[in-house]
This record gives sequence, structure tokens and C-alpha cells, in this order.
Amino acid sequence: MRALIIIVIGLLIAVGLPEVPINGLVAARTTMTGHLEREAFFWIVTAILIAYVLLVERRSLTSIGLKRPTWKSLVIGIAAGVLLVAGFMVIFTIVMPALHLKMNTSAMAGLMHTPLWFRVILVLRAAVFEEIAYRGYSIERTQELTGSRIFAFLISVAAFTFAHAGYWGWASLLIPAFGGIVLAGLYLWRRDLSCNMIAHFIADGAGFLFGG
Repeated sequence: MRALIIIVIGLLIAVGLPEVPINGLVAARTTMTGHLEREAFFWIVTAILIAYVLLVERRSLTSIGLKRPTWKSLVIGIAAGVLLVAGFMVIFTIVMPALHLKMNTSAMAGLMHTPLWFRVILVLRAAVFEEIAYRGYSIERTQELTGSRIFAFLISVAAFTFAHAGYWGWASLLIPAFGGIVLAGLYLWRRDLSCNMIAHFIADGAGFLFGG
């Protein structure tokens, strides 16, 4: 029972804590101060989750897929990143118009008007935090809890997709849903978070650092 409680609390930290409303605690998202405070918030959650694994669960970080990267991590991560970018382009140019869905251009414009250095921080944080929380921790602990790789995969994809609804809106969720499917599948194949982080950074970087 104690082990079950520990895992449940960990999952709440990983996928629940980032969804805690923080309006009023930080500046508006439309201001640079607001953007920076939100990035700081996610780094704090990342630190809390890592500390939880090490100090409360008393496990190594390899238990959530954090291990020394190899050349395969780099090569497969780059290939997965290219696949994600190609998939996003198909969704943007073909799928969304066919379904009469529109990208949240105001949200995108708001981010693209921030300085490049901030967008680098944003993309790096997303690659680190989201892979630790929504892939490494969520998949490993949900599979341990349920004994099902499929259920762990579905929870990871659903949590990752839902996490993007607040800012991007429901019409744009095909993008994180596709990303969540590819990245969850990649993690279940490799169990290598560095590989996932590389793919995630490339996918987000293509849009936020070179897009627009």
C-alpha cells in the first residue's frame, strides 16, 4: 500500500502539479515577466520531481529513463525529431484545413515576439521537463502500477495533450497529440530520455526558433 501511495503522489507531481492554476501568483502570460515566471515554475516542478525520485522513492534516475546518452541516442533522437517536424507540417498544411481547424495564431505570435534567447530557454525547458514528466516518470510508474504498457502509453499521450489545451486551445491539439504518440512510442522502444529530449528539442525548435 505504501508503494502504491508513493507512486500515485509521484504521478500527481508529474502530471497534476503543472496544471495547478497559478494565475495571480505570476504576471500575465502576455508580459515577459509572466513568461519568465512560468518557465521558472516548470523548472521548479522538474526539480521537485527529480528530488522525489531520489529522496522519497529512493531510486536512481535510470528508473525514469535518465541515463548516459550514446551515439544511438543522438542519431535516433535526430531521426525522431525530423519525423515529428514532417508530421507537424502535414497536420498544419493538410489535416487541419481539411477538418476546418485553425491554429491559435495569437498564441504563436505572442511567443514569436519574445526574444530568441527566451525561446531557446522555452524549447530547452519543454524538452527536459515534458520528457521527464510525461514520458519517463509517467510511463514507467503507470506501467508499474497497472502492469500495462498500453495503458501507460495512453495515459502519457492523454496527459501530454491535455496539458497543451490551456494555452493553445482545443482546435490545435492535433499537434501535441501526434507529438505525444510519437514521443511515447519512442520512449517505450528505447527507454532513453536523452533520445526523447533530442527529438523534442528539434521538433519544438523548428517551430519556435526558426518558424514564424
